[in-house]
Amino acid sequence: MHATLSRLETTDFPAIRRNRVETLQVNVGYKCNQTCVHCHVNAGPTRTEAMDRETVFEVISYIRTSGIKTVDITGGAPELNPHFRSLVLAARNLGAHVMDRCNLTVLEQPGQENTAQFLAAHGVEIVASLPCYLEENVDAQRGKGVFDGSIRALKKLNELGYGKPDSGLVLNLVYNPQGPSLPPAQEKLEIDYRRHLDEKYGVAFNHLYGLANMPIQRFGSTLISKGQFEEYMTLLKNAYQPQNLESVMCRTLISVDWRGYVYDCDFNQMLDLPLAWRGRPRTHLRDLAEANLTGNPIVVKDHCYGCTADQGSSCGGALS
Repeated sequence: MHATLSRLETTDFPAIRRNRVETLQVNVGYKCNQTCVHCHVNAGPTRTEAMDRETVFEVISYIRTSGIKTVDITGGAPELNPHFRSLVLAARNLGAHVMDRCNLTVLEQPGQENTAQFLAAHGVEIVASLPCYLEENVDAQRGKGVFDGSIRALKKLNELGYGKPDSGLVLNLVYNPQGPSLPPAQEKLEIDYRRHLDEKYGVAFNHLYGLANMPIQRFGSTLISKGQFEEYMTLLKNAYQPQNLESVMCRTLISVDWRGYVYDCDFNQMLDLPLAWRGRPRTHLRDLAEANLTGNPIVVKDHCYGCTADQGSSCGGALS
């Protein structure tokens, strides 16, 4: 796989600083039952990195001492980590809102047969990747049969109340472009998703998030292989919108890897660009128990244009 950091290192992206931390994003490991073309994690079935029990306890301790109110659990497929449920239960017991970034088909994997019921029972918000509402596009991006499995999972979640009015169970979908292009207008795309999924499959959801593909890891390597990397970077830079700087996710989120080390965002984690804190080469979550990161500089490189291009892009979808 082609490395991308050397192509992103020299940057003119504006310097930005942190606001108060509101969200703890926890990457519990890179193992996944899918191998998606657009994946910025390079996750897949052969990855072995996984957060262990001790590190999960350190995450729980940070949630308790920091009073963090939102815990965003990601991977890989986070449900495949053997301590996933312990983390969910502890975070919920501490009063935190918990989000699970689910690829949907994991809910049909051996040992995951009651995962959907577990998530519903504990009021976990599901952020589900469905990069298109057309079968041929999803299977081309994620693998043959993934679309059908995703629809089955969505129907199961709907039966449990997810995506239904007044249920309190939130189901949001995530769109990614098929290649080196920017997402279309999120609001209009959500209307198209809602109409197609309802009319053809009877599937309901709450909101759609449009995310730009980041020029790192598997997607970045694919761009290099096809000779499209520089073209895509030019597209991102030409579409830069300075007003998006005010609401990029790294201002209010910290990302924790499977070992407990901290980054400004999940993308920086994948580029091994640690949080800059008190001159440390690398900062562990345990070192931040009583830290105030407000005003701390955010590590930026050229990939940051992916979050600020056009309507903007973050883990919560479009910014403007």
